[in-house]
Amino acid sequence: MDMIFQLPLSINSLQKTALICGVSGQDGALLAKLLLSKGYHVVGTSRDAQASSFSNLERLGIGSDVELVSMSLSDFRSVLQVVDKTKPDEIYNFAGQSSVGLSFEQPVETLESHATGTLNLLEVVRFLGGDIRIYNAGSGECFGDVGSISANEKTPFYPRSPYAVAKAAAFWEAVNYREAYGLYVCSGILFNHESPLRPARFVTKKIVKAACRIANGSGETLKLGNLSIKRDWGWAEEYVDAMWRMLQQNEAEDFVIATGQSNSLEDFVNQAFQVVGLDWREHVVSDESLLRPSEIMENKGDSSKAKDKLGWKPTLLMNDVIQKMIEAELK
Repeated sequence: MDMIFQLPLSINSLQKTALICGVSGQDGALLAKLLLSKGYHVVGTSRDAQASSFSNLERLGIGSDVELVSMSLSDFRSVLQVVDKTKPDEIYNFAGQSSVGLSFEQPVETLESHATGTLNLLEVVRFLGGDIRIYNAGSGECFGDVGSISANEKTPFYPRSPYAVAKAAAFWEAVNYREAYGLYVCSGILFNHESPLRPARFVTKKIVKAACRIANGSGETLKLGNLSIKRDWGWAEEYVDAMWRMLQQNEAEDFVIATGQSNSLEDFVNQAFQVVGLDWREHVVSDESLLRPSEIMENKGDSSKAKDKLGWKPTLLMNDVIQKMIEAELK
């Protein structure tokens, strides 16, 4: 696959170059903004850079500041070509099917996009050599249903979705290449993190958008799945800062990134509708057709290691996240 560069950007010889795989998504776009503010030359990839809209980059006002390249992680030659030409100091991998719900409908695509894609990236970096540092996007979904305990880096994985299985496979690939070949690769095991850049298919954005529409008189009823599930919700801008910090350490390690607080989906809905002055019980119903074949009833993470070694801790919790998302939606 040929590379498609949207805009030639000058590169200072002392300037770090970061390659962000999957730059068009929430995390990729927010990280690009952070790295640009730190003086990086940022190269972002998409399967087809000519066809992608990169609306998140435009929304953040950085569309013309990121060098855009076509790359498919499932195509080894494509990855080799891009990494060899861009010669990044750091690689951040967000590419792959990112919806837990959709992974039940597309399990093969989900597994291949994460497991095969990550393996191609690791093998290319091993083959080319050099001092490239790699961030692998892990997921708190890998832990499964941990109940009232807070999962940390030593908690065993028990994935309960094709998405989590795929992420777990990619995680262990990263561990293997770090230990077998000495690659600087670390995984951020991130729990749920939200922002206005979330796609509408994610339940948090679905709730926020519906609450705002209903407050504006849409008259609709919001249908959701299991309202009793509990999740650990944080603010995505803070989480991408943790990713960058991981690649600045002397040694590569894996880190759990989370708030340590678990709230039910009902809590999230209640707060969102309260912000717009409504009683959620008058506008929301539970629909059994939206239930997943297997579900995590409760999870939350313990980011003590990140606090101790990275100097990172969250400042925004669920209610703060909801407030900021609704403010952005109403604008």
